[in-house]
Amino acid sequence: MINVDFIIGHMNYWLFIVLMMTGLYIVVARGNLVKKIVGLNIFQTSVFMFYISIGKVTGGTAPIYPVDSQGHIQVDPSLTYSNPLPHVLILTAIVVGIATTSLALALIIRIREEYDTIEEDDILKIERELSAQDSKAHGSAMGGRA
Repeated sequence: MINVDFIIGHMNYWLFIVLMMTGLYIVVARGNLVKKIVGLNIFQTSVFMFYISIGKVTGGTAPIYPVDSQGHIQVDPSLTYSNPLPHVLILTAIVVGIATTSLALALIIRIREEYDTIEEDDILKIERELSAQDSKAHGSAMGGRA
């Protein structure tokens, strides 16, 4: 029997899974390089949202400890503190994600200049043609000997 409370109680995780699978599908199914980058960004965003959501502690407060006049930290054991590490790691991952996205877009621009297309199938076809021409030219330069 399906536990509806479990499904509804974990709705945010189901949404992250849907976003993640959507991003993965776009990366695998699309031939356009820009669309692949968009799919990677969707996938990456779902991972960010997942980590941020598991870092949230219900009833938790920020781990900012008060200091008394002598400089001693006063920790209140009755309070529940949230872990800031997942949020800090995600901030770092966002910066890295922006850098890799900009690098990927720069590479796509160079690919477009070189091949006059950003479709993966067309680029592979051009590469096969160039490889065939190179091997033919290499064979005739060797005097027909292989």
